[in-house]
Amino acid sequence: MNTIVGAMTALITPFKNGKVDTACYESLIKRQIAQGIDAVVPVGTTGESATLSHAEHKECIEIAVATCKGTHVKVIAGAGSNATHEACDIAKHAQAVGAHGLLSVAPYYNKPTQEGLYQHYKAIATSVEIPFMLYNVPGRTGVDIEAATAIRLFDDIPNIYAIKEATGSLERAIELLSQRPDFCVISGDDSIDFPMLTSGASGIISVTANILPNLKSQLVHSVFEGDFKTAKEISNHLYGINNALFCESNPIPIKAAMYICGLLETLEYRLPLTQPSKETMKTLEKILKNYEVKK
Repeated sequence: MNTIVGAMTALITPFKNGKVDTACYESLIKRQIAQGIDAVVPVGTTGESATLSHAEHKECIEIAVATCKGTHVKVIAGAGSNATHEACDIAKHAQAVGAHGLLSVAPYYNKPTQEGLYQHYKAIATSVEIPFMLYNVPGRTGVDIEAATAIRLFDDIPNIYAIKEATGSLERAIELLSQRPDFCVISGDDSIDFPMLTSGASGIISVTANILPNLKSQLVHSVFEGDFKTAKEISNHLYGINNALFCESNPIPIKAAMYICGLLETLEYRLPLTQPSKETMKTLEKILKNYEVKK
């Protein structure tokens, strides 16, 4: 199985007049390809997947696959739901249209037991053959994929190769890596990407990379090459924007930052997400002056 690691971007989903702006989406992915990203992740939680229709969700995956075809960039399709059968349906579609791998967020709201999480992920991962990544973000889902459960899934299901850890806990990453060195831990928190990578993480799935893919990919690749000095300098430089992009619920600030920089023509969200406050816009405008955003 070809594992997919490195610098990866949790793509936003652009909207125009209430619909997915497919032309903009394609151009954003082309920009990612040009600026050194290893993989793109369409319709994860940053892509507002919870408020997309199934048809829109599948279309976004199709666009990502088509745009990355013939390039070095892989597509890890978001295939998460709080209904297991829906996640299986999306996963099968992603595989059928050519996605290289899958990322599946823990089921939100239901608050399943650890056994429920195990059975949920087993069902989705065994419905396909492509590489499969668990996604643990308890701050948003209300449930934690405990280390023992993640390891059990890694041991039992051949195509489960990785977990995106967005607990914000280095200790959790080390707990996993110390027991299963071959289990790919992926950083899901922009602010701690550098310490996660130096502790043995195999890559990042980044929100900030929507706007600065060149720097995020350079950070990861520098660590892989053993150039920790350069990586730390980039990490320190990115601290301000990493922090600012989470001053409101993601993806409100990142879409606003992209709009300010001219990467998005329109600034639209799906309810219950709303426009950022005036204070947030001022904060983003100020912090973005410290960065060169390459078009």
